Order: sequence, then structure tokens, then C-alpha cells
Amino acid sequence: MGKRLILALLFGFVILTMVAPVYAQGETGGEKSQWLLISSGFGMALAAAGCGYAQSRALAAACEGVSRNPGATDTIRIFIFLGLAFIEFLALLTFVVIMLLLFF
Repeated sequence: MGKRLILALLFGFVILTMVAPVYAQGETGGEKSQWLLISSGFGMALAAAGCGYAQSRALAAACEGVSRNPGATDTIRIFIFLGLAFIEFLALLTFVVIMLLLFF
């Protein structure tokens, strides 16, 4: 096996052993924990940052593609709009999941 695969398996094992104590916690009595609010904020920030980075990379690649082949501008434009819509959908889906966690 390659070193990367061994490292990935070791990392996965460490993560799985670190989350095991979470299941030993008791019920909170129906109230939302402050940690849920904090982790929701960090989750949305991480999703927004990731989507912003992905959109910037996609637009940079589209601009480079148009500059290399100006005849394919219409095709690139269609695919870049489709790609940006999917990237933005990931951020909106993260927002919906966070709202479901907070209110249900």
C-alpha cells in the first residue's frame, strides 16, 4: 500500500476514536446547546469560504479558456453559469441543513 493510503487510514481511525465519547453524553432536555450555535456559525463560514474559493477558481478557468479559444465563448458561458449555480447551491444547502438543526 502507498504511504498516502496508510496515512489516510490512520487519520480516519484517529478521527473515529476521537468522536466516540460524543455518544456517551446524556440528553440535554430539549434545549439547544450553545455549541450547536457556535458550530453552526463555523459550518456556514466554512461553506461560504469554500464556495467563494471554488467560484473564483471556476471564473479564473473560464476567463483563461475564453482567452485561449475565443470561439468557444458561448459554450464556456453556459457551463460556467451551470457550474456557478451548483457551487452556490452547496452554500444554500448548508444553510438549510443548519436551519433544520437549529429549529427542529
